Amino acid sequence: MAIRPIVRFPNPLLTRKAETVTRFDPALEALATDLLDTMRAAPGVGITAPHIGILERVTVIELDRESGARTFVNPEVIWRSDQTTKHTEGSVSMPGILEGVERPNAIRIRYQTLAGETIEEEADGFMAICLQHEIDQLDGIFWTQRLSRLKRDRAIKKFEKLTREQARG
Repeated sequence: MAIRPIVRFPNPLLTRKAETVTRFDPALEALATDLLDTMRAAPGVGITAPHIGILERVTVIELDRESGARTFVNPEVIWRSDQTTKHTEGSVSMPGILEGVERPNAIRIRYQTLAGETIEEEADGFMAICLQHEIDQLDGIFWTQRLSRLKRDRAIKKFEKLTREQARG
């Protein structure tokens, strides 16, 4: 439907907890479509409503076009494995910055569909990483908060430098 402007780090909206979705209507479906279009244009593999300035618990993830996009409404992690894996992460709100983040390599989530149906399912590998990353964002936890202070400071300085360079043209 529409590619929306992406909220850029360090906008305070990225550290606010998103509100639970209670209305499952055409407006929610339109939001999910806009999120998908915006994510693809960014480009990225996951995006949340807060990334476009809407504090609602909605995320869209598309690991690849073949598998297709999935929308998760009000997602929450209800179980995490003890085994962890380190994966390179970034954000559509902080383009050009990537860093390794350690997370549980398998999770169980509860979420709702666009129709309001509640589902529980397990995810592992890259999908588990993406879900945890996006659910963190819905909880107001920007991905850099999962880094050590040194790595976080370095990532922020690098992003500030990239932003200045882009502003100069």
